Amino acid sequence: MSYQREFKTRIKVGVIGAGSHSYRNILPVMNYLPVELLAICDPNEELGKSTAKQYACKWYADASEMYKKEPDIAAVFIAVSPVLHPALVKDALAAGRHVWVEKPISVRAYQVEEMIAARGDRVAVVGLKKAFMPAARKAREIIADKKYGNLKSILAVYHMTMPENGEELLSQRETPNWLRNGVHPLSFMSDIGGKVDEVLCYSNKEGYGAVLLQYANGAMGTLHFSSGPEPRSERYEVFGAAWQMHIVDQRVELCRGTPFVYSQTTDFVPPGDDSGTIVWNAINCNATLENKALFTQGFYNETKFFCDCILEGKQPVSDTGSLEQALEIMRIYEAALVSHGKPVKI
Repeated sequence: MSYQREFKTRIKVGVIGAGSHSYRNILPVMNYLPVELLAICDPNEELGKSTAKQYACKWYADASEMYKKEPDIAAVFIAVSPVLHPALVKDALAAGRHVWVEKPISVRAYQVEEMIAARGDRVAVVGLKKAFMPAARKAREIIADKKYGNLKSILAVYHMTMPENGEELLSQRETPNWLRNGVHPLSFMSDIGGKVDEVLCYSNKEGYGAVLLQYANGAMGTLHFSSGPEPRSERYEVFGAAWQMHIVDQRVELCRGTPFVYSQTTDFVPPGDDSGTIVWNAINCNATLENKALFTQGFYNETKFFCDCILEGKQPVSDTGSLEQALEIMRIYEAALVSHGKPVKI
């Protein structure tokens, strides 16, 4: 682990958006990245100037002006409204800058296709933090392991509802909660399960129900819309033929089962350590990095991946966080909105 001041090579960057999310999560994570922040861009002069002063960099109200006056900026981090993302991403790419953009990347899938067409040789990464969580990495590791593997199904439980007027929302380019926060569980499910062939959504008049995903590999995914009190919780469960994984907050459990014969087994703790459940858990009493939200939630991993791609000259295409993965997620998002109880091919 290195901190910003320790990297010998640092990428000169700008940040577009100085709002609450950017201030709480994107700017702080740069303390751990190989970057040098040259400018902050935000049309709110008071907010932009005060933030730029704190980070000892320049402020601009307009991104095009920033590109013109700061030719050394090689990459930008964009965190504003998804309505504004497409134009800002394409402008940055046209200006020859690498781009990291927060989720949701857009309000329509075709806008992501336009970004892919405009990408050229630039690096473009999307902030799909749930796909970059350490817990998601562990799930991918287990699925790829010959000892486990054989993915059968995925369950995600997330606090939200499905709008009834899906077609209207799409035509008017609205940003319902299904877009703003639905991207989170869809990011995890897409990254773990792979390509989705078909989407089916069932929901009642209140919007509670589920989205069913049929993966190309034969596995099934279920995204359950939950209700409940604050603080809202989420969880993910991944099921193999002979194992299952539970992910709740900062706790990951790999259940491997135990030797068992119904009505005959007498010992729930059999000899050896190759059965039972393995538990990984962040230790919040330690003032170290592995239990901080920037790390457990994936902010560090997604932004560090972006920087590594730039420094290594690698353009992510089929990787986690690529524009291609974002396009797949947006297609699932749109399909669920118009499903109304009928399957929609992707």
